Amino acid sequence: MKRPDTAPLDKKSALAKAEHYCAYQERSQQELRDKLYEYGLLSSEVEEVIAELIENNFLNEERFALAYTLGKFRIKGWGKLKIKMALKQKRVPPKMIEKSLKQIDGEEYARKLKEILDKKDAQLKENDDWKRKQKLISYALTKGYERDLILDALTIS
Repeated sequence: MKRPDTAPLDKKSALAKAEHYCAYQERSQQELRDKLYEYGLLSSEVEEVIAELIENNFLNEERFALAYTLGKFRIKGWGKLKIKMALKQKRVPPKMIEKSLKQIDGEEYARKLKEILDKKDAQLKENDDWKRKQKLISYALTKGYERDLILDALTIS
């Protein structure tokens, strides 16, 4: 939220700050829109700044979706369902979400799921096999993996 003791920025200053904000890391249009409103810009000014940033390639929704998808998958170990939900919250268009999710290699995806399950399994202190399996399933579901893939990965183990 904008601090009440700060004066709104003019469009030129907001554009410079927005360029820096987008150059630091990939941003969705909605993230940038929220930031510009925090700067005190009017709706028409916000859309003008966004259009200019897109034109100058500071802002690219497709590039953002791909970077976000691969980052959350490779670094955080998120599954496709969790990534899809997060991108929807950032108001990324569904076609771009699907395109970015297709960039995750199937074998790498299965390997990451197996790695996550093995790591969690080593941490569990549960002795009952059924309860242990349920905890692993539950954990992988919260990470955003699909139930059928989780069950397949657990039967292979």
